[in-house]
Amino acid sequence: MFENRETYRCRHGKQGLTGFTITVKETNLNIQAQTENSDVTALSEQAVRAALKYRQYIETHIGNHPEFAASLTPLPDPGPAPAIVTEMVQAGRIAGVGPMAAVAGAVSEYVGKDLLAFSKEIVVENGGDIFVKSDTEMIFTIYAGDSPLSMKTGIRVARQPGPFAMCTSSGTLGHSKSFGRADAACVLADSCALADAAATALGNQVQAPRDIEAAIEKGRNMEGIQGIVIITGKQIGLWGDLQLVKI
Repeated sequence: MFENRETYRCRHGKQGLTGFTITVKETNLNIQAQTENSDVTALSEQAVRAALKYRQYIETHIGNHPEFAASLTPLPDPGPAPAIVTEMVQAGRIAGVGPMAAVAGAVSEYVGKDLLAFSKEIVVENGGDIFVKSDTEMIFTIYAGDSPLSMKTGIRVARQPGPFAMCTSSGTLGHSKSFGRADAACVLADSCALADAAATALGNQVQAPRDIEAAIEKGRNMEGIQGIVIITGKQIGLWGDLQLVKI
């Protein structure tokens, strides 16, 4: 289930942070934090507790509202609900997709925010959906499957004043549902749930390289999106507050 992740995880690592991985049911998180090696076990336990907590919120909501898991289109305001559920619904409405399109990013963000109580810098990656709190600029390597640009192209993001997200959706990789053929649709935003939902929506729109321009135009009109990179084969499109770099 997680076989593709080591392909790109072996290439990322922020200097000064210690990395470790946790698995809770279908959730597999690679986490980097400021911690001594002797503290990794304690922080890993905190991460597992956080992942269990937020998964339970989502699973309980699905038990009471099955459409939350099944819908491929936006849902109305859920009313009284855990914050992670409300944010997933809001992200889906902005991006024009169902709330579960935001689940990986939402879990990354909420677990990451909990861990900020123990480390002032945090990177939480969940299947290509990354929550970040960093004191320096970040460079993200793009994994785009068989594209010749895969693992050779990176995204530089300047130092941000607060947490932010870089999320990637692919129609040619992974187990997540996608209706497009983009090798990688990457979205930069403050909200990890929104970045995840938007990456899914934009990836769904790309069937061939000729669709990249229209997909980027769609993403530009989504409130809260700061940057977009879309790769299909040898073609790449870019917009926003980021910079492409050669890896």
